[in-house]
Amino acid sequence: MDSVGGFEHRYVVSGKDHGRRLDVFLAEQNPGITRSQIKRAVAEGMVSINTGAAKAGMVLRTGDDVVFRHEPPRPPAMEPENIPLAVLYEDEALIVIDKPPGIVVHPGAGNTRGTLVNALLFHCRDLSGVGGFLRPGIVHRLDKNTSGVMVIAKNDAAHQALARQFKERLVVKRYTAVVAGSMPGGEGVVDAPIGRHRGDRKKMSAGGGRGRYALTRWKVLKDFGGAASLLDVRIETGRTHQIRVHLHAVGHPVLGDREYGGRAVCRNGSLHTVLNILDRQALHASSLGLYHPTGKQFMEFAAPLPGDMTMLLERLDMLAADRR
Repeated sequence: MDSVGGFEHRYVVSGKDHGRRLDVFLAEQNPGITRSQIKRAVAEGMVSINTGAAKAGMVLRTGDDVVFRHEPPRPPAMEPENIPLAVLYEDEALIVIDKPPGIVVHPGAGNTRGTLVNALLFHCRDLSGVGGFLRPGIVHRLDKNTSGVMVIAKNDAAHQALARQFKERLVVKRYTAVVAGSMPGGEGVVDAPIGRHRGDRKKMSAGGGRGRYALTRWKVLKDFGGAASLLDVRIETGRTHQIRVHLHAVGHPVLGDREYGGRAVCRNGSLHTVLNILDRQALHASSLGLYHPTGKQFMEFAAPLPGDMTMLLERLDMLAADRR
């Protein structure tokens, strides 16, 4: 139900949730809201059980009446900015865009202006508040230097529906990547958990028996004489830097990738000339398939390769011809 400045969600605990922690229960009921946001809401008195004050670690019992008040204020610091958007599709529930490389999705430390959120606030009168006031409408993210298709929720109901699809792995996410070397076998799977890098907390690492489950499927679209390969990549999960980390882990980093070896590999041999073309990782979110949050029909959106990656492929064609 509506409440002043936000929404009020009421739940009656069923037998299957008897004994479950409050914060875990609310996270499962609200997949678009993080556990830390829920704990903050509890600490601020926005959650009650049987009309009494709640604590995040409280254990629920069958029949408990849980009320969660969610208020998504937009602070003055979040200013709309007239930044052009390449809109692929838009209706009352969502907007799908082709994100250019070099733009951060949402504000953070050192990035308070010029983000995709600033552009969206200018373009859209309303956005979902589920993600918090720094991430209105943001259901998923692309790295700063990754281009391609993104979907943004324009209201809370759409956000919840889309977030649930991402959580349940119903969204079909395809990427185009250019990597170093020839990929053996023509297609394959990288199945390795991803966690924080032990030596650099800003990076991720694969394997080692720790981290969260992650699965990446790849298929070679073109081999450039052994120097590089063009891949179609589909990710079953959505871990931070997943494609970049997985491809680096199998010895074929994404060309141009500063964090995961994709620029270092270009400095040697014939690939050094591509550094003049590409100032980022050669990774593009080429298509996104999902069920419309209200219409329920399956929809697929595609974004063409940006100019820098098109030029890269042309240069690699020339290098491959020279090697023959």
